[in-house]
Amino acid sequence: MILAPNETWIDLAFPLRGETLPLDHGYALFAASSRVVPALHQGEGWGMHPVFGSRLGRGVLALNGRSFLKVRLPASAIPVLLPLAGQSLVVDGHRVSVGVPRVFPLVPAATLKSRFVTIKKFHDEPRLFLDAVRRQVAAMAGLGQDAERLAISIGPRRVARVADRTIVGFPVVIEGIEPTTSLLLQREGVGGRRHMGAGIFVPPGRIA
Repeated sequence: MILAPNETWIDLAFPLRGETLPLDHGYALFAASSRVVPALHQGEGWGMHPVFGSRLGRGVLALNGRSFLKVRLPASAIPVLLPLAGQSLVVDGHRVSVGVPRVFPLVPAATLKSRFVTIKKFHDEPRLFLDAVRRQVAAMAGLGQDAERLAISIGPRRVARVADRTIVGFPVVIEGIEPTTSLLLQREGVGGRRHMGAGIFVPPGRIA
């Protein structure tokens, strides 16, 4: 994705009210939201964060007061998503209601993390996956600093399930980031499947 030089990106966060979601809810939540706002399919580089909650039994996430449907997108696109407010969504049989959104600007941070990054053809060998992450970051236009000075590490292999498909990825942490680079990494992300919550970076301690 090539960004407009002066484009401002934000996180648009809609409170979610309900009892539960599937633990692997990324694609199902995107699909349910897209039925209300079909333009979600056309948003280049837009990303839908994983919903925060508590694991409740096998494959179930319990929602709480910090559970949001949160989308990373250009500020200019906020009006496109406003029709989600007040809607009731059915996500793989789990019903949730969507509240009035809040806007969170992206904030530079020297360390960023993503809970789940997936890169096509790089899911079996951690070392090869890490090399692929490094190449993607180094290839970003306007990175603003020497990519070799970034400390990139990955966590244990993780698996997400989408219908009858299995998606493999890894948590990724990037450290030593200068402010301009930090904003770029948050806008661009790494890897694919941003629509289902993969490859979206946030500062440590922030709920993704």
